Amino acid sequence: MIYGVVNLRREATLPLVVGNMNKQQQVIDTVIDTGFSGFLSLPSSIISALDLPWSASDIVTLGDGSETLFDLYAANVIWDGQYREIYIAESETEPLLGMALLYGHRLQIDAIEGGSVKIEAL
Repeated sequence: MIYGVVNLRREATLPLVVGNMNKQQQVIDTVIDTGFSGFLSLPSSIISALDLPWSASDIVTLGDGSETLFDLYAANVIWDGQYREIYIAESETEPLLGMALLYGHRLQIDAIEGGSVKIEAL
């Protein structure tokens, strides 16, 4: 089981350990975004600090229906106690955790400030 908390802005948040292939790691506070179909988005400052390798570019449809080009970087995360290789979309927003990472899991949110966020494998 993975645990997070609902913050004062009423966002479901989850700390996530993100690392590069050389085992350099950083704990990132992420916001769960069920409208984001990717794994994770991070700003360029964190991608640079972790020295994540560029993997590809992809056209992504945003919530407003517009399309934009995102650079994708390879990284490892610790997810449910296991290392998992994922792609990170570079975006100058707060770190977002998307549905590709949540796929195959149950998400439970107690939607009040300080409420619990629980993620468990199905």
